[in-house]
Amino acid sequence: MLTIDISVAVPGTARVGEGPFWDPATNELTWVDILDGAIHTADPTRPDPRTTVLPTLVGAAVPKRSGGFVAATTEGFTDIRRDGSWTTRRTVLPPGRRMNDAKCAPAGRLWAGSCEPDFATGCGALHVLDTDWTVHHVLSDVTQPNGLGWSPDGLAFYLIDTVAREVNTFDLLPDRLALGNRRALARFPSGGGEPDGMAIDAKGCLWIALWGGCRLVRLDPEGHLLSEVPLPVAQPSSCAFGGPDLDVLYVTTAREGLGLHPVGPAGSVLAVRGLGVQGLPTTRFGG
Repeated sequence: MLTIDISVAVPGTARVGEGPFWDPATNELTWVDILDGAIHTADPTRPDPRTTVLPTLVGAAVPKRSGGFVAATTEGFTDIRRDGSWTTRRTVLPPGRRMNDAKCAPAGRLWAGSCEPDFATGCGALHVLDTDWTVHHVLSDVTQPNGLGWSPDGLAFYLIDTVAREVNTFDLLPDRLALGNRRALARFPSGGGEPDGMAIDAKGCLWIALWGGCRLVRLDPEGHLLSEVPLPVAQPSSCAFGGPDLDVLYVTTAREGLGLHPVGPAGSVLAVRGLGVQGLPTTRFGG
């Protein structure tokens, strides 16, 4: 029987912690606080984060191979250089939209979902920032895109629509940009939390944070529920495998909406150990 240990990896007070990314080159975790525009980076063994704050909402930030970060922001895609200076290099969204979750594909392209602040039905989209900073629009008719991921063989793409309480899967076409054969992999009933961010393990299973559901769930590639992990927070938001062996699941959390004095480690980053699985290596942005 597995002995699962849950601890606070990095104490914090994030309003909406999101977008965890484990960088194997530095053994550091990066995550954001969407509403405060903050990008945090820390070595979980010495949790004293370095923070960059932008005057905009930040859905996710991913290290670049050339140094610094690329961030999915309210306006589009922002280039953050090594010295902390930044430029919004691609403004792709009209007023009244913002970027939400984002993640790099194995080829080094950044995939990012956009939405309206009030999550108007069907007004979200999925965009891909190529390594030369050109932008491709690859999907419409989503509402709150979250939880992006790829199967270990690179043939399937997963996308959560939080408001729809649905995990979608797609076939990746040969150019690795076009998506085909969209279908619902899993649906979550109301009352048990909303599917938010996720990570894929080395066996191709999906680990999903349930916002408002106080837990993680693990689904197999066919969408069947394999296990659940209760968490000491009401609003887990996303997760990423990290550590030298990629066997620690880091979970971002949120304080927003819980009042001034939420109970427990809301807003911190949690570490879940003892799951008996490893994650897939993450990819820096190739630009």
